[in-house]
Amino acid sequence: MQLSARVKYLIRNGLKGLAWLIVILTLYYLFRNIIFEKNPEIWIDRFYGKPAVIYLIYLLSEFFFGIIPPELFMLWAFNKGGMVQYTLNLLFFAGVSYAMGYITFLIGQFISRLVIFRYLRIKYLKNTWKQLRRYGLFLIIIAGLTPIPWSASCLIVGSAGYPSSKFLKFALFRILRFVLYGFIVFQTHQIG
Repeated sequence: MQLSARVKYLIRNGLKGLAWLIVILTLYYLFRNIIFEKNPEIWIDRFYGKPAVIYLIYLLSEFFFGIIPPELFMLWAFNKGGMVQYTLNLLFFAGVSYAMGYITFLIGQFISRLVIFRYLRIKYLKNTWKQLRRYGLFLIIIAGLTPIPWSASCLIVGSAGYPSSKFLKFALFRILRFVLYGFIVFQTHQIG
């Protein structure tokens, strides 16, 4: 059976995202067992005692191209309280991520109307733009499910002129990511 180019793209980038998740979880496991266990009170006071700061950092990170992987916030949420609080935090993180993705998508649509952007697109992104137009929705799915920067992908897809209704539908994969990764983080943390 011959796979289409789009399915190959989806599988290839999905595997890259899974590899990044394994790297992030491994680094967390090493941090927890090597550094955190030696001085837990320092880390607890610094990070777990100031949830408003953590939420603000998360909001800014999700707006500015997803600088900090959401899995780190999931780990914080797991250590912050019980299962109900963890679930509520995951819902908050998923909702914020989805909303920030849409905001950056709208910013991308606005930027695409600027004359300077059209000039740069024609001059420097001619070949890349064709692929973006062809695989744009797959980019949203991949970015939604993997550690590829979510907000940056939304900005690019928005600038490519995708309709909001399609974006909002395919962006729901971002929420699926939080469900899956939240479960994986929970299970991985239980092992340690």
